Amino acid sequence: MKRVFSAALTPVTYVVACLYFVPVFLMFITGFKTEAQATIMPPSLWFQPTLENLQLVWNSGASAFFANSLVVTAVSTLLALALGVPAAYALAMYKVRGGDDLLFWFMSTKMLPIVGVVVPVYLIFKDINLLDTRIALIIMSTAMNVPLVIWMMRSFFKDVPYELVEASQMDGASGMKGFVKITLPIVRPGLVSTGLLCAIFAWNEFLLGVSLTYTDAATLPVYMASFMTQEGLFWAKMSAVATISVLPPLILGWFTQKQLVRGMTMGAVKG
Repeated sequence: MKRVFSAALTPVTYVVACLYFVPVFLMFITGFKTEAQATIMPPSLWFQPTLENLQLVWNSGASAFFANSLVVTAVSTLLALALGVPAAYALAMYKVRGGDDLLFWFMSTKMLPIVGVVVPVYLIFKDINLLDTRIALIIMSTAMNVPLVIWMMRSFFKDVPYELVEASQMDGASGMKGFVKITLPIVRPGLVSTGLLCAIFAWNEFLLGVSLTYTDAATLPVYMASFMTQEGLFWAKMSAVATISVLPPLILGWFTQKQLVRGMTMGAVKG
């Protein structure tokens, strides 16, 4: 019975994966259609491909928005890891007074929807003249991702035997040296998966981008929304921008898939 179930599960998995991929595929091919072809319903798979939309959106400013997204994502992810990983290590390896309450407080910040803090955040950044700057988006993206880093990395650090830390200290390694040389290499898959999730969240963030930026620091999701006008929706151009926006996380995930899978399965089995 178990073999039959396993054999049947494989084709079902492929079918579900294909169903999830259909919207992505339609988005991709729509970016190579003209606006007239893109509005035809149901979507046709037979058309004359054109690079006009990709060239138009890239030359009309998509490169600048792409650069903004890239800088904000890279810097905020590195800052979130730099702040969150040591905190997660301390909560996992040492008896911190009120550690569970502190962890819950970190996670409770993720329970508040972003729309609930947009207005006060907007007023604060307006007062300190940081509206429409990359710094504002970096600060907010870092603040959003630090609780995620602490929560995920704490679980990974929990799987590391504390005896390894004690052994490194007995060998004369300082706390920081043992952390960098011994503990971090062990949890590297978890670190990669955590960093990738933070990068995806920062890359896809729209509400903060559209609320805190105008032109100079706007990101790709904000640029994509500019094709929703009173004249209608420019589906082909929106799909072209969406294709450009999807490629970096897709490529990053492809090159880190081994580390990502290992990170997601760390702690699943304990001997």
